[in-house]
Amino acid sequence: MARAAPTVELLTAHEAEERQRRAAGALRDAGCRPGDRAAFCLSSSADLLCAVLGAARTGVVPVLLNPALTDAERSVQLDDADPTVVVADREGLHRLVGHPGRPAELAARPLTRSMHYTSGTTGRPKGVASGLWDEATAAAVFDDEADLWELDAADRHLVCSPMCHSVSIRFAAGTLLRGGSLVVLGRFDAPTALRALRELSPSTTFMVPTHLQRLLELRELGTEEAFGSLRLLAHAGAPCPPALKRAALRRVRPGVLWEFYGSTEGQFTVCSPDEWLEHPGTVGRARPRRRLFLDASIGEGGVEMSATDDDTPVGTIWCQVPPFARFEYWRDPEATAAAWRGHAFSVGDMGHLDRDGYLYLSGRRHDLIISGGVNVYPAEVEAVLAEVDGVREVAVFGMPDVAWGQRVCAAVVCRGELDQAALRSAAAASLAPYKRPKYYVQATELPRTVTGKLLRQQVPAHLGLSPGKTGS
Repeated sequence: MARAAPTVELLTAHEAEERQRRAAGALRDAGCRPGDRAAFCLSSSADLLCAVLGAARTGVVPVLLNPALTDAERSVQLDDADPTVVVADREGLHRLVGHPGRPAELAARPLTRSMHYTSGTTGRPKGVASGLWDEATAAAVFDDEADLWELDAADRHLVCSPMCHSVSIRFAAGTLLRGGSLVVLGRFDAPTALRALRELSPSTTFMVPTHLQRLLELRELGTEEAFGSLRLLAHAGAPCPPALKRAALRRVRPGVLWEFYGSTEGQFTVCSPDEWLEHPGTVGRARPRRRLFLDASIGEGGVEMSATDDDTPVGTIWCQVPPFARFEYWRDPEATAAAWRGHAFSVGDMGHLDRDGYLYLSGRRHDLIISGGVNVYPAEVEAVLAEVDGVREVAVFGMPDVAWGQRVCAAVVCRGELDQAALRSAAAASLAPYKRPKYYVQATELPRTVTGKLLRQQVPAHLGLSPGKTGS
């Protein structure tokens, strides 16, 4: 049975303001006070955004949970968040934004960040919290994002990603509170997004690379300019294969396709189209008021500086941020302390910086493959294989190997049949022998989070692989 097309809603700043005030009033009457948490576990909608902003503009911390969670997973996160109010159905949400009681007065800007849970690929998911801000700090936080993208009242932003993804809230809130309007998709669906682009003329949007891939593969896209209304198409959330990036650049007007690198915890870089063309593969340079630096990866013998082929040191990426960008892991002081060094934080991603300060990602520390005692960074291998004709997606991962400790493997989603000869040829042309996958398997899809991040550690189980199946 075909899945129904998602809802498409228009929301203006004027309409949103009243709904926010009513939602904030309903939360107040339900006992929420500044610093309390209100949990939402729903798919994206205009009402959800209004409830989230109404809460945040009165100091109530919205907790955005993934609606795809199982009951058991949801219970774990709700127990951790300890919310005063939980809204998990449309009826409850409608009662909030249509509250008949006295509306609440709202601060000009959100007084706290929404709390989102990290994906939990390295253990239990952790809530990322900012605490409460005074109005001056709230303005600094808001302007830091809205000024970067030059959001204003003329903008109409197309919301594609689910609102349990922090970037969706940031772009949507920035647009509304600068006087602009939104087009809200209930969920991402490529044909629906294409119709919204053609018929509703958004000026800005954010997409993860998977969204771009699905849009550009639509037969109905044709040769017409479907992206002509956009002044900004930003992407992040997962590495973007260079072939996909170039295909998207050909489709949009000059200066439109921007990239940034960040996480639920905070934002690191930004990259214009021209910068990417001059430095292919980069995720850009440090955002305003940030500074990037690397920490060597640590081996048993002490400090071990890994390197790429051009001898540029690879290390853990740290980002120094202004005081207003600090965060903590909710009720986890040990994890918080490990994430910070002074005013700099890290989420464990690995990469290298070139002489001009451009950052290139190598992956996460827990994604690292150590084969024969040598470090292999999956992102580097994936970038090469993604250039092969017919490859849609690729995931490089390690499997146990008696002789080498781990062997490098690749799961490939293709258009048509897997062409191992072409993949091996591309790897041989661009990668040292120890980096080349020893085993290739065709996949129909790869396990990803709702925000598009690859769940690399789940790939072998997803494909039903065991050490014997990869030629141990």
